[in-house]
Amino acid sequence: MKLINESLVEIKKSKFIGLYYEVNSIDEVNAILENLKKEHKKARHMPYAYKIGSMAKKSDDKEPSNTAGLPIYNLIERKNLDNCLVVVVRYFGGIKLGAGNLLRAYVEAANKAISN
Repeated sequence: MKLINESLVEIKKSKFIGLYYEVNSIDEVNAILENLKKEHKKARHMPYAYKIGSMAKKSDDKEPSNTAGLPIYNLIERKNLDNCLVVVVRYFGGIKLGAGNLLRAYVEAANKAISN
């Protein structure tokens, strides 16, 4: 369980922190998510996606359906990544972004974390 990279994207006062981890088990994923919830108590949402061999999961974490978890998972698939967890921590800036901007923000934060 190792943080490989992180990124920061700001859109209309909202902050999106992309975190890219190397993981080997679902227990590691759960531990990371628990720690992030403690570390980022004021964050509004924490969507994520992971792939470990044939096991995969994605979560929008109360964002509109398929605006966060699925696009993050699609990035993992497109880049042929394995044994990884990508989380995007969102701090709401007070301005609603709409589904399109929201999706783009999550994809940009996740892509920057994966690509750097």
